Amino acid sequence: MKILLADDHTLFRDSLRSLLEIRGFEVVGEASNGQEAIDLAAELQPEIVLMDLSMPVMNGIEATRQLHETQPDVRVVVLTASMDDDDLFQALKAGAQGYLMKNLEADSFFSLLEGVLDGRPALTPELSRKVLQEFASGFGHTPEAKDPDALTDRELQVLELMVEGTTSNRQLAARLGVTDNTIKFHVRNILDKLRLHDRAQAVGYALREKMVEP
Repeated sequence: MKILLADDHTLFRDSLRSLLEIRGFEVVGEASNGQEAIDLAAELQPEIVLMDLSMPVMNGIEATRQLHETQPDVRVVVLTASMDDDDLFQALKAGAQGYLMKNLEADSFFSLLEGVLDGRPALTPELSRKVLQEFASGFGHTPEAKDPDALTDRELQVLELMVEGTTSNRQLAARLGVTDNTIKFHVRNILDKLRLHDRAQAVGYALREKMVEP
């Protein structure tokens, strides 16, 4: 996994880089502000950008928004000390694939990070609950979504489990007694039929449209 670090604190970047490389991740570059992160992402083509929010020149939310618009294949995961709900929601609206706290335990951090390339949002259970509550009240509304009746019974089962908090392919496969690849197929169909981008949006849409009970 190729990772670009974007943080204006050199010591933090050095420590994080060492930790990532010990775990086998490839750190392809480091940026000290949002504009530099955008420029380096275009040059280095990382799979993930670990983005701080408070940086000079351009903050992390604006950098995330521009990356999402110009380089949609690059996943942005916010890594911050901010516990402000507004920062969380603004980052996700800007296109971030996750929002992680800098005081997160290493094992949890790496587990969530590894799921990003599979399309899973990098959110702790506490933050996931906040996002689901906000989605249910209208955050992330996608007016162009298709008729939810297009989903099959099995796809609705998968969606219901996702709403319950079962989001990884392995967990979903175990619950339904199918393979991981079958789950990937169902999730892809759900997103395509509803014209949504990721599982978090699918969960929010399901709650808002009362397709399944929370």
